[in-house]
Amino acid sequence: MNTLRTRSRLRSVGTTLAVALTLTLAAAAGCDSRKEPELPSVQEKMRESHIYGQSKLRIGVATNEPLMGELRNGQHVGFDVEIGRYVAASLGYEGSQRLEFVSVSTEDRIPALQGGVVDLVVSSFSITEERKALVSFAGPYFVTTQEVMVPTRLKDKIRTIEDLRDPSYKVCTSGGSTTEAELEKHQVKTFVVKDVGDCVDGIRKGRYDAVSSDETILAGFLASFPKEFEIVDMPFGTSELLGIGVPIGDPALRDLVAFFLEKSYLQGRNGEASPWQTAYNRTLGPWLPAEKRQPQPLEVPNLVDFDDKAPRR
Repeated sequence: MNTLRTRSRLRSVGTTLAVALTLTLAAAAGCDSRKEPELPSVQEKMRESHIYGQSKLRIGVATNEPLMGELRNGQHVGFDVEIGRYVAASLGYEGSQRLEFVSVSTEDRIPALQGGVVDLVVSSFSITEERKALVSFAGPYFVTTQEVMVPTRLKDKIRTIEDLRDPSYKVCTSGGSTTEAELEKHQVKTFVVKDVGDCVDGIRKGRYDAVSSDETILAGFLASFPKEFEIVDMPFGTSELLGIGVPIGDPALRDLVAFFLEKSYLQGRNGEASPWQTAYNRTLGPWLPAEKRQPQPLEVPNLVDFDDKAPRR
């Protein structure tokens, strides 16, 4: 009888221990399931993007938009070019051996991305719903407005949208731009050319009487010909958000570009000298009437940066 009681007691203790162990393991598993998943890293995103392993990054830019994107003495200069250099360096593509700027016109920006001619486009590229169906955007990295520039001989005659509708005035803009659509919406007949620079050249040669485009682009031409032109502020509508164009099939690259734009934005918010502010002060800053700050990029992923994984000393 004693032996039976002993065995029964041992079985009871064993059962109790087994139940306790099961509960402990379940609780531990529950704790593990509540842990935050580990964040993806910049390196992991790089491996997912189409540029991984490329020896060179190709960025589409304008070459005839002073202050924004211009080819001067064989060198690419301007605000967009500086932003492109910052993003490229952040992705590990720094220096002329690793970075190639490719000239793209306004109407060639989307085909260049779709055809793989370039990896990114930084060229006064306004973010619109129609374009987002064709390419992806990171940003915005700048907020601008649509304006009109006229020769000084007409500065007192062309002041309103109604003046632009006057058929005696020839209004010029670039094809494939948001400005072209906006002018059409306001019933302004336009002469459409490849680039804004063609409009400016046409005005100087007497072919056109006014040009409409983003404030940033017009400011560049005003800086080039300060005595020949004047910018007329007209209430065309909403602000333009400029973004960096990315192939629509590469969400990893879009996330990386957005992440590094946000990194510059946060530096500026913290009072540090941000790459964006440095680029703006060197290019657009002296020619725009109001002081600008980098806008906050949208849809920015939470990633672990290169530096965050470096060993601490």
